[in-house]
Amino acid sequence: MDSPKSFSIGLVQMAAGPDSDRNLANALARVEEAASRGAQVICLPELFRSQYFCQKEDPDLFNLAEPVPGPSTEALGAVARRHQVVVVAPLFERRAPGIYHNSAAVIDASGELLGLYRKMHIPDDPLYYEKFYFTPGDLGFRVFDTRFGRIAVLICWDQWYPEGARLAALSGAVVVFYPTAIGWHPHEKELSGAEQREAWRTIQRSHAIANGIYVGAVNRVGHEAPAGGPGIEFWGSSFIADPFGVELATASSNKEETLIAHVDLARLEDVRRNWPFLRDRRVDAYAGITHRYLDRSSWPAKS
Repeated sequence: MDSPKSFSIGLVQMAAGPDSDRNLANALARVEEAASRGAQVICLPELFRSQYFCQKEDPDLFNLAEPVPGPSTEALGAVARRHQVVVVAPLFERRAPGIYHNSAAVIDASGELLGLYRKMHIPDDPLYYEKFYFTPGDLGFRVFDTRFGRIAVLICWDQWYPEGARLAALSGAVVVFYPTAIGWHPHEKELSGAEQREAWRTIQRSHAIANGIYVGAVNRVGHEAPAGGPGIEFWGSSFIADPFGVELATASSNKEETLIAHVDLARLEDVRRNWPFLRDRRVDAYAGITHRYLDRSSWPAKS
């Protein structure tokens, strides 16, 4: 059966508390709300079942991880099946003893688990000590054929790298979702907070434009300091952009909200016809992109 020519997507911007069961219950309710408003593909924020625990390195926090399939995918699968919606569920995946991933499970409208994306780019910055917890993804940049259309999922730090979005587009994704947990170090907000958030918005809108795709960036909100100290103020500001970077829906910086927008494949076709970036790529000249860095010794000799 052919995929629909249009469908609606929903982003669930939510806060996370210390009780993982309450976080799951909140997510389930918010997915149902998005479905009631017409969303057909619904994405939750990164690591939605817990507060952002990577603010410190603590081996006991590996206990937050869960298998996939597991309790979260089972609960969300039941909601997906009941409402006939697709759900993107970002989770702390326990793959095996000592192997954990920052992952996103994609659940189809039948409740079936279509597969996983595992975060490829893993940061290590103050209050974002993710390399301690997460094994880098080993599944590549995947696309998922859902009931409503082909989508891709990239996670947070992945959003700063153009290669992932490009490969998703070249594999036929019409929407790339970026579930995220990003915010301000409180001492930086006054000096550079506006610029940091604008850079985050700009890079993701750029992926939409450069690839002629829809982008859904979904963040959490609230101040979290599970490790003590200043913590992180998550800046929300979730948004959906069309293939020319036009923002179709934008959330606030400090409230739980659900965004809904329409994905129109005719709009995608029109943008790509008039701005044919994929057509004009010089695929014969990009070999250097697979190198870490091109120093002078790797330059071609002059004739």
